[in-house]
Amino acid sequence: MPKTMTGMDTFAVRMAQGVIRWRWLVILGTILITALMASGAQYLKFSNNYRDFFSESNPELQAFEEFQDTYTKNDNFFFAIVPESGDVFNNTTLALVEELTLAAWQIPYNSRVDSVTNFQHTRAFEDDLIVAPLFEGSATLSAEEIADRRAIALAEPLLRNQLVAADARATGVNVVIQLPQLNQTEVPKAVAFARNLRDEMIAKYPGHEIRLIGVSMLNVAFLEAGFADVTKLTPIMYLMLLVLMAVAVRSIVGTITTALLIAFASLIGMGAAGFAGVGLTPIALAALTIILTLAIADAVHVLITMRNSMKAGMSKHDALIESMRVNFLALMITSLTTAVGFLALNFSDAPPFWHLGNISAIGIVAAWLMSVTFLPAMLSILPVKVPKKVAEDMDAKFFGALADFVIRHNKKLLVGMGAAALALVAAVPQLEFNDQWSEYFDESIEFRRDVDFATQYFGFYPVEFSVLADGEGGISEPAYLAKLEEFTVWLRTQDNVRHVYSISDIMKRLNKNLHGDAEDAYHLPLERKLSAQYLLMYEFSLPYGLDLTDRINFDKSASRITVTLGNVTTTETRKFLTDARAWIETNAPDYMQGTVPTSAQVMFTYVAERNVDSMITGNIIAVLAIGIIMMFALKSFRLGALSIIPNGLPIVAAFGVWALLVGAVGFSVAAVASVSLGIVVDDTVHFLAKYVRGIREKGYDAAQAIKYAFQQVGRALVVNTVVLVIGFSYLATSHFKINADMGLLTALAISLALLFDFFFLPALLMRVGTGIIAGKTHTNDRNEGSNDVNQQAAE
Repeated sequence: MPKTMTGMDTFAVRMAQGVIRWRWLVILGTILITALMASGAQYLKFSNNYRDFFSESNPELQAFEEFQDTYTKNDNFFFAIVPESGDVFNNTTLALVEELTLAAWQIPYNSRVDSVTNFQHTRAFEDDLIVAPLFEGSATLSAEEIADRRAIALAEPLLRNQLVAADARATGVNVVIQLPQLNQTEVPKAVAFARNLRDEMIAKYPGHEIRLIGVSMLNVAFLEAGFADVTKLTPIMYLMLLVLMAVAVRSIVGTITTALLIAFASLIGMGAAGFAGVGLTPIALAALTIILTLAIADAVHVLITMRNSMKAGMSKHDALIESMRVNFLALMITSLTTAVGFLALNFSDAPPFWHLGNISAIGIVAAWLMSVTFLPAMLSILPVKVPKKVAEDMDAKFFGALADFVIRHNKKLLVGMGAAALALVAAVPQLEFNDQWSEYFDESIEFRRDVDFATQYFGFYPVEFSVLADGEGGISEPAYLAKLEEFTVWLRTQDNVRHVYSISDIMKRLNKNLHGDAEDAYHLPLERKLSAQYLLMYEFSLPYGLDLTDRINFDKSASRITVTLGNVTTTETRKFLTDARAWIETNAPDYMQGTVPTSAQVMFTYVAERNVDSMITGNIIAVLAIGIIMMFALKSFRLGALSIIPNGLPIVAAFGVWALLVGAVGFSVAAVASVSLGIVVDDTVHFLAKYVRGIREKGYDAAQAIKYAFQQVGRALVVNTVVLVIGFSYLATSHFKINADMGLLTALAISLALLFDFFFLPALLMRVGTGIIAGKTHTNDRNEGSNDVNQQAAE
């Protein structure tokens, strides 16, 4: 231990001595606090509503909620039915559809069931309007009767490509449900019933493929993906990283103690989430992996420094105290800066990222506190053995040689690494946002498989328009209906549009029916009075549950157009929405100008862009906060400011690599910058802390201080990076694509950060010299040719 110590060193030594002295009290206190916090886990619940991915201030969500308040909520099940025969218009398939349609009314919270069999077909009979299901008694219909109804179904614009494929290879049953949203069991209850019903139909009608999709299945998919990650991914991850740590630090006792530390930190984080009433999503559950990897990183530094000190001849207690003295400041800085990075996620527009950030930050701070209290207390009790120091320490030799290489070629490395980083940064604008919510899940999730199957026949992504009329009852105005029809026709000509549902088609059919089914009468009514009468007559003829309240608002001042898109990308959806708004602005009368597109698809289309915009402020604040922490901790304004370069460049460069290799990102990109920033700063902090210690405590010049830093923390930084990269890369096996992308991008940023800390940061420090520590700005030329560069820097 040096003769003179800083105030922080003195505090760390006294704290370590107190921890060792009162070790049993520290251990007991840790267990009690953990148990108290962990009790909050009983209040945890899983989220099963896709709306939880959007904040209440999200304008797309607000528009969608207003739309659903006007009409009805569109949470639904869609049974996609494909017979092996290749044609749905046969007695067996139609009987299946008819039975399923009837049985689907029993699904909990059901409000409406639509299919080709119960479609309310209209026809004229003398002076009367006959409204009846298109298919009844399907099992006994003759071939001629089926053929007649087949022609009607395939010609009907409200059925073709919506409830029956244009080539008749598939049909569907759509079930709308109205959830009271009183408890978390509503969606699972409805889904379980729907799945059982599907299985019953498959068993009763062999030779048919039945797949189940829809918004309700999307909601339960979030629940199932999160549960699958927790039960499968997380336990394997814990075991794998602990084995890796045992090999790296070569201490079974240290590994077991670290496992307890990780478990306690995770329990504290999740318990805090329970007390806060957080609804867990797959994104929030990624906090378990993050806490695991970062808690290991803290422990690695303590264990490796302790091990090296014991190899140098210190007793276990003295080595523990020395490890606390050397690492306390760096551990505090890294934990605070990492927590700041994760807390910046609160600026996101997506609440699951708030939860991820807050749970991770709490777990990280808990892990730090336990790494300087519980960990040394446990190690002081348990037996720890290390081999005696050998003549040549391979780690010191390797990292000493690496330091020599960097010092010798610092100019080339600075220019080369800088140029490579700028080239990668230049590629970032090539990134495209793409949030196809059906592809948020991998193929192990039933919902993803069923969507991939069903979209071969039907569209899946709806976009809604509430088309405003000129006042109460205005939807009956011929001018309104004409403009509605014009918009409908235009929509059907757009790329990727599979189906358009508009009341203009109903009005044309009614006008034809009430003119004796004359083909030349298939057009819109020419008088408002006639339109209103037709609509009233039709509504009175419809059975319960199949009325038009989901298509027309209460005072008949607006009607609904539903556009169903095929398997579109976010870019394609954004173009469609832009074109639709432009059409309305250019062609619609003034009273229609308030018509805007809305739906879950619209919300997810802009979620990445909106989150990136909202996170810009959060990331700027995080960068400034981390810089300020570094300045105070290192007692150097210039060194703290300088540290921002090797912290920021790897993150932006990682996006550049992703742009070149993948090209598309989802809204997880908004979180990666904050998550990565909080993590990559760790290596920089440890390296700079040892560099500053070498100059201030050892009296080294820049070259010697760099070599000292390499030899002191080189191995720990490599071990930490390997652990972190494996941890975040393993997130790529998540069943949830957002977590997988976030894990891979963060792992890439961490890998690049180590390269920058080993090859760019030391080269940068060589150019500015030791003057930056003393407050000078000139280059210390003596450092470049130091004759003492090969001096062995031992603590």
